[in-house]
Amino acid sequence: MTAMLRIVNRVFLGLVGLVLLVLGGSVLAVGLGAPAPSWWIHDSRLDVLLSNAERTRWRDDGWWWPTVIAVLAVLLLLALWWLVAVLRRRRLAEVLVDTGDGEGALLRGRALEDVLTQEAARIDGVDRAHAHLWGRRSAPEARVRLALEPHVDPGTALHDLTTGALTDARTSAGLASLPAEVRLRGVKHRAERVS
Repeated sequence: MTAMLRIVNRVFLGLVGLVLLVLGGSVLAVGLGAPAPSWWIHDSRLDVLLSNAERTRWRDDGWWWPTVIAVLAVLLLLALWWLVAVLRRRRLAEVLVDTGDGEGALLRGRALEDVLTQEAARIDGVDRAHAHLWGRRSAPEARVRLALEPHVDPGTALHDLTTGALTDARTSAGLASLPAEVRLRGVKHRAERVS
């Protein structure tokens, strides 16, 4: 999840939580006998959420209840999809390192990502780098983004990354392979003046 999506997600969750807290607190307060606020939709604690007239207004219309049920089902599916998307771990938390004694050791995924990022950033002509691990802990995969300076040959930078940082990460973690998806982009720069 990108930083912007994380911010939007947190702001949206905060607003929804605040609205639900205010409404739920008002329902609880009115239900316990507190005077209803002026903006409240019911007058007293004995009022019901939907009166008979409101509940049966469209009873004779055949489209009403199927539409209500369909809308609620779509909202439920969207809420479940959002919950799964938020709870799903996108980062690999740990990598299983073969120590040769049959036991193995666990390496923090974030530590390996940081090392990959630092080594990739040291490649000649790389302005910025970012590495991300995903997959299974016994068979991790890497996603690397490189921002290249204007004078760099992308093929050379890719070769340096695969023979340097990725090979070092694979051998140091004792992995049989470390598949990688590498995205290259150029850094925007001002035009140089030629005289």
